[in-house]
Amino acid sequence: MPDLPQLRRELRPTLTLAMPIIIGQVSQVLMGLTDSLMIGRIGKVPLAASAFANSIFNLTYIASLGLLMGVSILVSRAHGARQSRECAEYLRHGMALALTVGTGVVLLLWAVATQLHRFGQPAEVLAQVYPFYLIICTSLLPVLAFQVLKQFSEAVGHPRAPMNILLGCVGLNVLLNWVFIWGHFGLPALGLAGSGLATLTARIVAVIGLWFWLTRRPEVKREWPERWRAPLAWTRFREMLAIGIPAAGQWLFESGAFSAAAIMMGWLGTVPLAAHQIALACASTAFMFPLGLSIATSMRISKALGAGQQDALRAIGFGSLATAILGMLGFALLFAFAGPVIAAGFTHDTDVIVLSAKLLVVAAIFQLLDGAQVVGSGALRGVGDVRVPTLITFIAYWVVALPGGWLLAFRLGAGPVGVWSGLAAGLGFAAVLLGWRFHHKTLKLGRALGNGL
Repeated sequence: MPDLPQLRRELRPTLTLAMPIIIGQVSQVLMGLTDSLMIGRIGKVPLAASAFANSIFNLTYIASLGLLMGVSILVSRAHGARQSRECAEYLRHGMALALTVGTGVVLLLWAVATQLHRFGQPAEVLAQVYPFYLIICTSLLPVLAFQVLKQFSEAVGHPRAPMNILLGCVGLNVLLNWVFIWGHFGLPALGLAGSGLATLTARIVAVIGLWFWLTRRPEVKREWPERWRAPLAWTRFREMLAIGIPAAGQWLFESGAFSAAAIMMGWLGTVPLAAHQIALACASTAFMFPLGLSIATSMRISKALGAGQQDALRAIGFGSLATAILGMLGFALLFAFAGPVIAAGFTHDTDVIVLSAKLLVVAAIFQLLDGAQVVGSGALRGVGDVRVPTLITFIAYWVVALPGGWLLAFRLGAGPVGVWSGLAAGLGFAAVLLGWRFHHKTLKLGRALGNGL
């Protein structure tokens, strides 16, 4: 294991990179969080409908985002090796991949709109979900384009620009929600659909803003593509997909489990589904801290490999893991002791508040586990280990979490709390195995290189 001075030495640059990424990630979640807060004011049925629509959208969004993870890893590695033209090529190919995948997925989601009745959701939820669902699914294209630019900007050492743009768009989203939901400035009151329109608009503004910032920064000029329409090379797509497909699998298994949990909540009724949306919005916001740390850890480990600094890998990874666990402990205590107060900020419905508070107690337990597993996964991605972590993630969520949650909820009578307890068990399984895997891989790599890792 690395000694304490080495851990501290490597942790500082990791946190310097991670903090703007974390704030940027929180800003993205804040769009969904503010949507939930404002939708909750117009009723529990619209809130439940947004939960159902977002559970399907998030499934495809996370999988698509995973496919693009090769951009940050490969740009970081090229940047560490001072290969500016390689950085530009990975950006160009990443944007082509994002637009292609995004278009295909949006068309698929529009087709799914004709089959929403097959998910067994309450009739009152289905009556309100369609316009919001179509609008929010369309926003996938600008989201993916922004993510490619964001990963590039962070990987070449400029994480603050995406952060600032996202923070500004959170404020824009709140303003547009207020305008479109309730019909201010002479516009019609669109209700739930207005919230979707606000989010779509804010996401388009974000990608335009970051594009213009990057094109006008002289310090980025060396890494910026000279010709966007130059022929594309399949070898570069293959490099990105070798990282992206397993990453998409990992994130798909996790987000799919939470989407399936939302569907199971719908089987239990409108109140459980609305409570699930509140608890998940809170847990997702807290999750942005270890997720941002995980992304920074991946990039720092990848950059260290590109620069030939293999002796720093374990210090970077284990320092981030310890920091994630300590950080999530604070969120766990907040959820455990302030659950009712937090839930009351989303809705006035007493039944929803009571159940949300119970789910937040379970969320407090799995916060620690969630932080550990996502940082472990990111550290492994940085050293190029993606296949075994994908298998671990599949087992954790689809063999442990979902069957366990279904058994607890529907066979043992635990109801909504049972669904979330199953998710916690899956997260614990993933956290232990991914942490062990990183220890094993870096120890083996150190022995092979003979550098005392």
